[in-house]
Amino acid sequence: MKKFDFIIDYSFLNNYDINTLKENLIIPLKKEGIYFDCLYCDKSNLEFLKDTSIIRKKLILKEDILFFLSDIETRKKLFSLSLNSISKENSKSDSIKDFLIILLKSAIESRSSDIHIESLEKTTNIRFRIDGNLKIFYTFHKSFLRVISSYIKMVSKLDITQNRLPLDGSFSMNFENKKIDFRVSTMPTIYGESIVIRVLNNTSMAKDIKNLGFSEYIYKKIKESLCLTSGLILVAGPTGSGKSTTLYSILNELNQENKKIITVEDPVEYKIKYIQQVEINEPLGIDFKTILRNILRQDPDIILIGEIRDKTSLDLALQASLTGHLVFASIHANDTLETITRLKDLEANEYLLCSSLKYIYSQRLVLKVCKECNKKGCSKCNYTGFYGRCTIAEILKVEKEIFSYILDNKNIENYLEKIDFKSMIKDGEDKVKENITTLDEVYKVINV
Repeated sequence: MKKFDFIIDYSFLNNYDINTLKENLIIPLKKEGIYFDCLYCDKSNLEFLKDTSIIRKKLILKEDILFFLSDIETRKKLFSLSLNSISKENSKSDSIKDFLIILLKSAIESRSSDIHIESLEKTTNIRFRIDGNLKIFYTFHKSFLRVISSYIKMVSKLDITQNRLPLDGSFSMNFENKKIDFRVSTMPTIYGESIVIRVLNNTSMAKDIKNLGFSEYIYKKIKESLCLTSGLILVAGPTGSGKSTTLYSILNELNQENKKIITVEDPVEYKIKYIQQVEINEPLGIDFKTILRNILRQDPDIILIGEIRDKTSLDLALQASLTGHLVFASIHANDTLETITRLKDLEANEYLLCSSLKYIYSQRLVLKVCKECNKKGCSKCNYTGFYGRCTIAEILKVEKEIFSYILDNKNIENYLEKIDFKSMIKDGEDKVKENITTLDEVYKVINV
């Protein structure tokens, strides 16, 4: 059983003590006449149901049963509010408003980065993305999608009558005296709509570099690189590898009164005090090319380019770094060697590259073994055995000797071996020895 997406009759479930259900590893679903539907696992005590009528049972994982029962009060409340919001006899506005507030609070407390509200053939499912992985948290009746969709569009200032075209919007709410922004995307599907709410929680981005989970020697090299006053520093990795968090943490470290920092982003998701952030808006003619060509007139000390995506953005980054500016940028590449290959593919001027490129960080995010249960599964880690993520990385300081390898297309691996370069997979294996993560996790993210 891969997904927990059953509609529960909570009025029926209320007949049972939750602790008793946990002990016996049973979830009652509903009762129809002489039939009793329930969920069980291979360790359930089915004798607990011996006095019940004909049992129709469905096998799921033990961890899914414990996960469901661990937050049962929130589930009951949300399901009740969902029923009220689709009922003609109740005040829909208060119910759906309360529903969204509780849902968002649950997502924030769960450290969710995204909330996925999805219309399926028979149900409306809500999944949270936590530590990069999606998990079904709540399931509601199919008809609830229309109500929650309309309300989210209303608070996001979108057209509530439009459900056949993709829409993008945003809204903000205060939780515990803190304003949190949410970005909304809707997409029509064959069964209704898919709605994704991105939780733009600044505290999850503006971390101290020390808290990103880098190994000590990687951390020291990053700190060393931040002492530069000019040059280009690249952060490489695929989507979801933590590049943005690393870059924002670096800017946070460098954000001082005597430095002017300008960023060029598409879009700006996290606002940083005292930093001048520019958002790309191509329909208005505000594109990377235009901004980067004018950015030097703003007299910046440090420039962040959200992504090196083409020859134009690369050339401008190189030129800016050669004129006394420290430039940071992300680039899509799997590792350090592939980053150099990618730069060549973008037809970088090799002499400019050799003069300006100072460091390449390559990184991935791996799940950390939950310290509470040591991978056995508990309520803190949603019975996954993992809680939080840390970074595995490799870092290359681009020194003069490497230039000949870049210019003459020599086998750069010989150079890396000569300088005792420590690869990302070696960094990951070291973290496995320290019981920070698992070998499966390391191999999964590096695609070994």
